Amino acid sequence: MKFPYELIIGWRYTRAGRSTRRNGFISFISGVSMLGIALGVAALIIVLSVMNGFQKEVRDRMLGVVSHIEVYAPGGQALPDVAQTLTQARANPEVIGAAPFIAAQALLARGEDMKGVMVRGIDPAQEHLVTDVAGGAQAAVLAQLQPGGFGVVLGLELARAMGVRTGDQVTLMAPSGQITPAGVVPRLKQMTVVGTFDSGHFEYDSALAMVHVDDAAKIFRLEGPSGVRLKLRDLHDARRVADELARTLTGDLVLRDWTRQNRTWFAAVQVEKRMMFIILTLIVAVAAFNLVSTLVMTVTDKRADIAILRTLGASPSSIMGIFVVQGAMVGVIGTLAGLLLGLGVAFNIDVIVPALEQLLGATFLPKDIYLISRMPSEPQQADILPIAIIALIMAFVATLYPSWRASRVNPAEALRYE
Repeated sequence: MKFPYELIIGWRYTRAGRSTRRNGFISFISGVSMLGIALGVAALIIVLSVMNGFQKEVRDRMLGVVSHIEVYAPGGQALPDVAQTLTQARANPEVIGAAPFIAAQALLARGEDMKGVMVRGIDPAQEHLVTDVAGGAQAAVLAQLQPGGFGVVLGLELARAMGVRTGDQVTLMAPSGQITPAGVVPRLKQMTVVGTFDSGHFEYDSALAMVHVDDAAKIFRLEGPSGVRLKLRDLHDARRVADELARTLTGDLVLRDWTRQNRTWFAAVQVEKRMMFIILTLIVAVAAFNLVSTLVMTVTDKRADIAILRTLGASPSSIMGIFVVQGAMVGVIGTLAGLLLGLGVAFNIDVIVPALEQLLGATFLPKDIYLISRMPSEPQQADILPIAIIALIMAFVATLYPSWRASRVNPAEALRYE
């Protein structure tokens, strides 16, 4: 196969040897530009993959505790007809699980320690239909919740903070008190800790207490469950299904899906991801435009070669093509190297980060700050392709001006002193 001479000469200039000091320095600058593009592309891939993994990990753990859709009565009152609401919700083909619940805030005390908690009244027999935290080994713990037993299952971090273990007694203080001649006295109930759960999500493990739904109704003086929790076939359809259920469910009900419950958090992650993409793209831009200085020096060094090619009949566009090829080769090689490096780190970050933590004796992700304790990573094609394309475009644009200057070299002027 016969290749265009512009491609051959451009590739030869790209891998120019170090026969002279000038060529050696130009080759060094070219290598630095290539390395800069590779590191910029790799950094973009690694950072965006970690952010994708972080978002997915937190979302999955959050949905292990939070249901896809919640249907509840306004003002925290009991649902007028729980059985009807459950039947109508299950009639939707996208709903694969439904369970009643009661949600209320309270204070949990043991001795002088007191914590504000979210109390969730659940039906242990149905809770596994809507959340992952009720499955596996946790199911046996939740099964200890019996109606009338006034047992409580605490999040692992909450139990540690209060220093309680299974079998210990704690006091639950309901927000609505009893009116006495001495004033409003909070209603207190002695509860027995029957177990703990670990969802892997610090926010819930440190603030959630589960009781039987019948016990919760008695403590908070409700006639029955205050809502129904739903699990969907596809969690990404939560908003659409919620809108459908709002039209089909009977009664004055409020529906809230998981995207609305945590809208602020997910919106913040998306904004942060876009800003990181822009900031790290500037690194690639700086590396790509280093090609300008490399090609300007190459054009100056190759003025005699350019003049000879022009006298042999090469057109200005062919001369321009030679140096475009040289710069584009640097961009292509740097981008490919960055892709390989970035994907290699992204797919093995669960091994690399623990090794660095052990080597440095540091913890990069404290659970109480970042919600998770390990570095997740999820490379996505939707991120990788734009990164590669942008890097290649920047490298190509950086070659245009030096290549145009090369095409404007006057052969007679260049050969005057040769």
